[in-house]
Amino acid sequence: MAANRRVQLLLLLMSASFCLCTVQGLKVPSSNGNGNGLGNQQVNPPAPVNIIRQPGPGNNVPVAPAAAMTQPRRATGWKLAEEQACRDDLTRLCPKHTWSNNLAVLECLQDRKEETEIAVDCNHLLWNYKLNLTTDPKFESVAVEVCKSTITEIKECEEEERGKGYLVSCLVDHRGNISEYQCHQYITKMTSIVFSDYRLICGFMDKCRDDINRLHCGSINVGDKDIHSQGKVLACLEKALVQEAEQQDQTHPIREECKRSIMRVAELSSDDFHLDRYLYFSCRDDRERFCENTQAGEGKVYKCLFNHKFEEAMSEKCRDALTTRQKLIAQDYKVSYSLAKACKADLRKYRCNLDTNMPRAREARLSYLLLCLESAVHRGRTVSGDCQGEMLEYRRMLMEDFSLSPEIVLHCRGDIETHCSGLHRKGRTLHCLMRVGRGEKASAVDGLCQSALQALIQSADPGSDYRIDRALNEACESVIQTACKHIRSGDPMILSCLMEHLYTEKMVEDCEHRLLELQYFISRDWKLDPVLYKKCQGDAARLCHTHGWNETSQMMPAGAVFSCLYRHAYRTEDQGRRLSRDCKMEVQRILHQRALDVKLDPDLQKRCMTDLGKWCSDKTDTGQELECLQDHLEDLVSACREVVGNLTELESEDIQIEALLMRACEPVIQSHCHDVADNQVDMGDLMECLVQNKHQKEMNDKCTVGVTHFQLIQMKDFRFSYKFKMACKEDVLKLCPNIKKKVDVVVCLSTTVRNDTLQDLKEQRVALKCRKQLRVEELEMSEDIRLEPELYDACKADIGRLCSSVAFGNAQVMECLKEAKKQLSQRCHQRVFKLQEVEMMDPELDYQLMRVCKQMIKRFCSDADARSMLQCLKQNKNSELMDPKCKQMITKRQITQNTDFRLNPVLRKACKADIPKFCQPILNKASDDSELEGQVIGCLKLKYADQRLSPDCEDQIRVILQESALDYRLDPQLQIHCTDEISRLCAEEAAAQEQAGQVEECLKFNLLKIKQDTCKKEVLNMLKESKADIFVDPVLHTACALDLKHHCAAITPGRGRQMSCLLESVQDKRVRLQPECKKRLQDRIDMWSFAAKVAPAEGFSDLAVQVMTSPSKNYILLIMAMGVMTLFLFGLLCGRITKRVTRELKDR
Repeated sequence: MAANRRVQLLLLLMSASFCLCTVQGLKVPSSNGNGNGLGNQQVNPPAPVNIIRQPGPGNNVPVAPAAAMTQPRRATGWKLAEEQACRDDLTRLCPKHTWSNNLAVLECLQDRKEETEIAVDCNHLLWNYKLNLTTDPKFESVAVEVCKSTITEIKECEEEERGKGYLVSCLVDHRGNISEYQCHQYITKMTSIVFSDYRLICGFMDKCRDDINRLHCGSINVGDKDIHSQGKVLACLEKALVQEAEQQDQTHPIREECKRSIMRVAELSSDDFHLDRYLYFSCRDDRERFCENTQAGEGKVYKCLFNHKFEEAMSEKCRDALTTRQKLIAQDYKVSYSLAKACKADLRKYRCNLDTNMPRAREARLSYLLLCLESAVHRGRTVSGDCQGEMLEYRRMLMEDFSLSPEIVLHCRGDIETHCSGLHRKGRTLHCLMRVGRGEKASAVDGLCQSALQALIQSADPGSDYRIDRALNEACESVIQTACKHIRSGDPMILSCLMEHLYTEKMVEDCEHRLLELQYFISRDWKLDPVLYKKCQGDAARLCHTHGWNETSQMMPAGAVFSCLYRHAYRTEDQGRRLSRDCKMEVQRILHQRALDVKLDPDLQKRCMTDLGKWCSDKTDTGQELECLQDHLEDLVSACREVVGNLTELESEDIQIEALLMRACEPVIQSHCHDVADNQVDMGDLMECLVQNKHQKEMNDKCTVGVTHFQLIQMKDFRFSYKFKMACKEDVLKLCPNIKKKVDVVVCLSTTVRNDTLQDLKEQRVALKCRKQLRVEELEMSEDIRLEPELYDACKADIGRLCSSVAFGNAQVMECLKEAKKQLSQRCHQRVFKLQEVEMMDPELDYQLMRVCKQMIKRFCSDADARSMLQCLKQNKNSELMDPKCKQMITKRQITQNTDFRLNPVLRKACKADIPKFCQPILNKASDDSELEGQVIGCLKLKYADQRLSPDCEDQIRVILQESALDYRLDPQLQIHCTDEISRLCAEEAAAQEQAGQVEECLKFNLLKIKQDTCKKEVLNMLKESKADIFVDPVLHTACALDLKHHCAAITPGRGRQMSCLLESVQDKRVRLQPECKKRLQDRIDMWSFAAKVAPAEGFSDLAVQVMTSPSKNYILLIMAMGVMTLFLFGLLCGRITKRVTRELKDR
């Protein structure tokens, strides 16, 4: 309290004593003609108020000429209320309790109503009093005492030269940073004095004198204008400043130093509307009408008046004054106290004033501030709630009144007069210009006007909150309440929701127009969709070279960024070259909305304007223009063809864009694809579903033709297959560069996968997701041979010769070629072999197998890996629950696998070391694209009989032996060499529908009747193989199953041990075997004996096997043991005689 009283006392003393030197020189007429209470001295006539700096060390004080003369001092208790010049006005206008305080008197007189006049002499007295206060060095000493700590904190003020009045001006400029209460109170009072007259503002008159005179804004002589007119001078300069920005021809521009002074004055008067004298007097009544309860200070009255600017009751004079101030704010955000204060920390935090690429005036623009802070918000950075609230208010302000944007006024004046006259309020003019801008003609509005509109939309950013656009808000309120009521008010997704309901029953016409008008400009700047920007800002920085990108730097045009994102949505997925999942979904959402109207796609409209007029002028319904362009794709100019091709890529992701196809496929979609069709974001799933269900009964001819045609189009470029492209981008770039056609890409990748699998690499070069999608693509390609152009071209003649009656689709033509493989041309045969090699490595790609055995796979192999699907089916082939058609298909695939070890990936892996070790001569004769007709497998069978294979390879050969023992067709060598013999000797067995080893048994029993040596050799090999293990002789194993359990249960299976056990049991009269087992065993012994005579042992291993399986095995082994013992004894005795050493030699 003491400090407060001290400040008030200082102010009182200051106001009493510092006015003496000024008021003594004034000529104030009195009522009696004898002068006033200041004496009878005459004062020189008023002179121009040019501040004079009198030289000399002792007279450094700036003084007015009227006060520069020698004047006697007055008493220290001098009061303004005591002066005769102002007494009448004081009595009439000011309460008596204020008379004792000079500052209160001053405030009362200068804030009077506009229509109230005061005496000229009183005006002079007041003005000289205020001028003396602001220039007297003693006043500065008070400031130094009261604001001592504040001056120390503010370096700019501490460095000011004392005694020239600059210190007070500096403190006024920095009053927002003054925290000391006494100093703040002092400077607040001083501010009201300074801003009452522009001539009292330090340096203002010197900088703006020429502009004031040139613009005829008023006189600079003391007394020519009263205090009201001084406010009008500033208002005149402000209007000239904003008009200069709105005019292209600037004949006499305001000087830069004056511009800075005008903006600085506006900035310093931003907290209290009383300081803007012209606006204060213009809006005093409106303030009482609209903002009576709004407390002055912190720019609150300004904001309140701005919000009511378009009210009918608002006076035109006040509206004009408010508009002028808003335009100043648009040029320098600091003119808004609340905005500058609320966003000060955020501006510093996000370095919004440090762009060295722009002039300082550009940085101060409101649009720059909004763009910089909006960029921070969209990037997910924290911007204070107060700042965001202020931004919202000023963005709405820009959308409501186009005149606040000087570029709009400058460049769109003609369009406004032509198309939009009389639509000034509530954003109607702006929407009118937007409607003209998106018109049918490319030159509907001037290019500069179009750019100005785009810049304004960018600054206001209505995409982040539809309420910013008042015209849109009013037009779409009913639609939002019904269709988008589940979305929070003000959410950016409201606009997206409105777009989703475009051309639906819920949409109203007025909302449709306003929405398309706004979306036309939003679609041209990706930042204006805040959800898109939030999800894609990282991708834009990473993929589109926008590192450290400031939204207003113009380093990359806004439209180019989205085009970049769009391209990368269909490019590679290697690190740094792919869109994130969220960004990809947002890009897809935007593109899906743009498909509703070609005008929402800037690139399409720009490149295809000529083609739209040439080919599609009569296509005006929703979506027809895009369909028309696709129909005439080959006729389009190259630039248009490119962009339409890009949209064809989009169709692969979201086929719902293709309206005609969707209508044709409606039945099958409802029956089989309704789940994926109902998804809000389709990522190629719907087209994939249609392809998978292409042969369902609900599929009509139109849909089938459309889907097949789309598949054929996809073959031209792998980018047209969305899921494949997204899954394999990385691998295509890495493994298949410069390949464009989808079929070539598939072959390249599938070959890589096959080689990696065969080489048993720990890590596949093709990514898992790509391998999965590659499987889908190959399966789709195998469904119709026409989808594999190279295969189709190679086999076209063979198809006409061998499969002319077979319809395309369902892989029927391909199956026909496989069955007639031996009759194919060499070129076609090579292609079919390559295809089978791929299918055997990955059975899921075998379309016919997967289709025919679909239910059996669900029953037996639901948990099996895709690559082991055929293996699982083979294991369950003989199950009673196996479907006959599937069993027949499995047998076909087994026959194919046994023709060449390369078609059996499991065998190839298990026998990787054994094949080159034992069968290298066969490999040397092999070619890469033709079958070995079972030669390698036959070679391994012989080594199995000799028990020379590795355990893994032995297991696989045992399985093959077991399978081929039941079905002779699974032994290619037997089939090749014994075809005639089978027809002659075993025709009845071969004709049996179910093969269970009948043909093999027939050939064994008729061994002596076989005439062909090659066939006889194959049968002998069969006998030799059966001696190695009972498991490879299914007929014998079935007959002796019980005996094995009873007599050989303790014997470990494998390497002929259980066979030896059974043979010993036959010789042991104490063991009684089952009759069928005994009979089969005796037959096998007789066959082996005969085979030994016909085909003697070819090596030691064959001899050992014959001995071990001979009935006289024990006798032979005894004789061999006795011979070995005899040799051992003989060697022992001979060695003792010949190697004896004399004792003498030992003792040496």
